[in-house]
Parts: sequence; C-alpha cells; structure tokens
Amino acid sequence: MYLDFTVSVFLGFIIVSALMPRAIPELHKLKFGQEVRDDGPKSHLKKQGTPTMGGIIFILAIVIVSLIFMGRYPKIIPVMLLTVGFGAVGFTDDYLKVVKHQSEGFNPKQKFICQLLITLIFAIYLYRSDAYPHTMLVPFTEISLDLHWVYIPAVLFIVTATDNGSNFTDGLDGLCSSVTAVIALFLAFVTMVKGDGALTPVTGAVFGSLMGFLIFNCYPAKVFMGDTGSLALGGFVSACAFEMGIPLFIPIFAFIYLIEVLSVIIQVAYFKKTHGKRIFRMAPIHHHFELSGWSETKVVTVFTIVTVLLCLLSTIGMKV
Repeated sequence: MYLDFTVSVFLGFIIVSALMPRAIPELHKLKFGQEVRDDGPKSHLKKQGTPTMGGIIFILAIVIVSLIFMGRYPKIIPVMLLTVGFGAVGFTDDYLKVVKHQSEGFNPKQKFICQLLITLIFAIYLYRSDAYPHTMLVPFTEISLDLHWVYIPAVLFIVTATDNGSNFTDGLDGLCSSVTAVIALFLAFVTMVKGDGALTPVTGAVFGSLMGFLIFNCYPAKVFMGDTGSLALGGFVSACAFEMGIPLFIPIFAFIYLIEVLSVIIQVAYFKKTHGKRIFRMAPIHHHFELSGWSETKVVTVFTIVTVLLCLLSTIGMKV
C-alpha cells in the first residue's frame, strides 16, 4: 500500500512535469488565455493572456495513474467519475469563455444542472452498493450517522457545495493547487491509516500531479488550471470524503473552500439587501485580503498553512 502510494506520487509528478512544458506553448497557440475580471485587483491585469485550462494535464496524469492501479483498487472508479465528470463541465465552461469569448461561459443554471446530474449518478452508485459506507462520522465523536433515504440529497448538497468552493478558491497563483495538494495528502493518510487503503493510488496521483503543476502554477504563474482543473479537484475531494465516510469533516479540512464560497454568498446577499453596500472589499475572500494589502504569495502561504493545521485537527477529530 505504501509502495503504491509512493509510486503513484512519483508517476503523477513525472507525467505533469514532463508534459506541461510542451502543453503551455500549445495552449498559447490555441489562444486559451485567461480573461481577467475588469473589477478585480489591478495587479491581476498582467495575468491577461496567461494560458489557462492547464488542469487538462494533471487530470490526464491522474487518469493514467489510476488506470494502472484500477485493477487492484476498484474503489477508485467512483472518484474518477466525479473528478473527470466535473473536469469535463469545467472544460466546457473554460472553452466557452476563453475560445468563444462568452464572458460567463456556462450560465450558472446550466453549470449547476450538469454538476447535479453527475453527482446524482455518483450518489446512486454509492447508495446501491454495499462496498461503500452510507454513514457519516460526526467529528470529534464516535457517532456515525445513518441517513437512510436522506443520503442521496445529502450527497447532492455536500458535493456541489464542495465543488463550487474549490472553483472559487482558484483565483490566485498556486492557491487552489497548494490547498488541494495538502488535502490530497491528508486524504491519503486517512485511507492508509484509518481506512482500507482503497483510495491510496488516486490520492497519491493527485498529490504528485499537483506538485508537478505547482512548478508552473506558483507565482508568477505560467499557466492556470481553469475551471477544468478546479472543478475536477472539488469532485476528487468530495468523492474521497464520501467513500471514506467523512463528508462532515469537509468544512474542517477544506475550510478554505468553505470560506471562499460563503464569502461570495454573503457578499451577494448583503449587496442586494443593502442596495449596493459590501461586507468584503471584494469576493471571493482571497481578493479581500489582497485589497487589504496582503501580497498574493502571502495569501497563498497563509491559506495553505491554515489548511495544514485544519487537516491535523481533523485527524484528532477522527480519533486516528
């Protein structure tokens, strides 16, 4: 199990590290350039035209590594369903935005419906199988909630919320990559130490792939993952959490996802209620800290450290 984890980490890292230098020029040629928000921080204007949709490369690496191990680790299959499925939704959204120059890409309703349909397939697959827990461990207790018929609605809500949180986190160079790499390492620890090791290769592949991607995605980024990558990563995190029976821990170890999406909801609701007033300087919240004087690298560093600490707290909450 530990050997398989090590091999999957190195394979993911090597594949992304080898392919990305060739992919970046191709993304330039295809004009898959990042569109920068006009109302965003002025420092982001220099990012205009930086290749996006780089998430295609680490998704490819994750798929290749997973296929190698899938025969011995069949529980990888549902994780790949959400990872690749949400990646496809993100790819379509990116394509419409950066190639067709449709500023919104998918409209929110279309995007949400696609996410719900993919999640519904995942939820039914897990619910009908005895190979996966239909319970949720309550943090810092030994209580496991059996949700019965509420299980599928719970999956729909938690998965889509997590996925959109991951999507909002992708707004600074290396932010989503760094935060999710830490989460992937945490999930690898859980599956190997507390679980049966069934998700060892896919957690290793994601961690290794993101390490390779960060070489090109850290500040100043040469490539962005786009919605292609951020939605895929949200699918990976939520799928692993449900297969391990720990979705109630997502607000803890993926707190950055949570605060990013909540900051947007709060900002929009307050703006509408007060007819134009704002709580944050800008949402998602990483932009608020930028506009408050934090450098981009400081925001990424602090958010990553917070994730490390909360992953450690989660291990205590699981009584590992």
